[in-house]
Amino acid sequence: MKNTEQIWDHVETHKDDLIGMADRVWGTPELLYGEFESVAEHTAMLKQKGFAVSEEVAGIPTAVTGIAGSGGPLIAFLGEYDALPGLSQEAGLAEPREVVKGGNGHGCGHNLLGSAALLAACALKDWLEETGTPGRVMYAGCPAEEGGGAKSFMARAGVFDDVDVAITWHPGCMTHVDDMLSLANTRIDFTFTGRPSHAAASPHLGRSALDAAQIMCVGVNYLREHMPDSDRVHYAYLDAGGSAPNVVQSTTTVRYVVRSRSLSGMRALIERVKRCAEGAALMTETRVEAKVITAVSNMLNNEPLAVAMKSALDALGGVPFDADDRAFARQIQATLSEEDIASSYIALGREPVKGEELCDYVTDYAPGYTPALGSTDVADVSWQVPTIQARVTTHAVGTALHTWQATAQGKSGIAHKGMVHAAKAMAQTAVKVLTEDGLLEEAKAYHARLLEKEPYVCPIPAEVQPPLKPRPVK
Repeated sequence: MKNTEQIWDHVETHKDDLIGMADRVWGTPELLYGEFESVAEHTAMLKQKGFAVSEEVAGIPTAVTGIAGSGGPLIAFLGEYDALPGLSQEAGLAEPREVVKGGNGHGCGHNLLGSAALLAACALKDWLEETGTPGRVMYAGCPAEEGGGAKSFMARAGVFDDVDVAITWHPGCMTHVDDMLSLANTRIDFTFTGRPSHAAASPHLGRSALDAAQIMCVGVNYLREHMPDSDRVHYAYLDAGGSAPNVVQSTTTVRYVVRSRSLSGMRALIERVKRCAEGAALMTETRVEAKVITAVSNMLNNEPLAVAMKSALDALGGVPFDADDRAFARQIQATLSEEDIASSYIALGREPVKGEELCDYVTDYAPGYTPALGSTDVADVSWQVPTIQARVTTHAVGTALHTWQATAQGKSGIAHKGMVHAAKAMAQTAVKVLTEDGLLEEAKAYHARLLEKEPYVCPIPAEVQPPLKPRPVK
């Protein structure tokens, strides 16, 4: 237990600084590739804690890394700090109240995610120095997880080439090792170009780009019956061609998100979606251009690391919430339906526990559970190096991420305690990798076997660059 207690103590040493940073990042919610204030906070903290810092990593102004230690394996902690649009909410208030009308908010807890990952990195740095253990630690500050795919671009640029193991976490309603299941995902803009005309006087001369986009959407909707059950296709109009119905719309852009359980499945589905677009263009005598915006892979699990992280979580036990935390959680739950609350348990295949406001224990997946699949750019790191992720309780049971309720809890005692707990679990997992005989080798061998089945090919075409935003002028 000596190593375990040491690493926990080092987390405690730095926790107040990192909790403060998490709250400051909560207060400056910035969207994908615009996280300039947030990355400034992370960069300043890395320098304060003695890391060798690299800024504008992979050519991305809001990406940063810090490295410390010498010799031995390199352990990377992955952090995030981007927010979501339309989720401005007053902290600590159990009713919807926007701070800024229509403003951004940390409805997915990324203010906590990056701060805990950096907290774990600080603890491991100190532990390496105290014990003289050969090893290096990297904190990777990764922007734009919410639809921007920054880790995919960073992976493509070689940021993780020298990393031996990557560790991360995500805020949530339950505490457990992540199942590492996700969908590969590509965002593609389809732009149709036709010919404008007077919609009444000379409709026969027009070629409607809006008609083409609508026909494409009909075709894709019929495609849904003939693709695997776990595949997903979504769309949104970015430009419907204007607001004048008496003009034949000459340009229309619709964005599609295409998801599948595997990279090969995603690529096959993309081709089918493209054929729907090409058919629509043919039918309407318009032209269509398909442009990939971002893409991420599906996650690869690593069983040896999952076992190590589960052991670390079991040693910690549940997050130590207090009476004030439980009282606030009950207030949040009062805004939720029974179905909302039950969903937190169903996601793990478990039976709901009546009257439970906070998960203060380590959970397991029930046999035969059906995962709820989303997408994440952590996946592209998991294809490059053995990767593991925890989920740790930072919200009342039943809180859905990407909601005002999640944002409202982002600076609470619940969030702070869960964040520190996550840092301890991640740091202890790293210590296990560095000290337990054979664990690193097992993790690498497991990863290599997965790549034998399907080698990694970055899903982002070589010519596609991240959709960066200009630095704001002060």
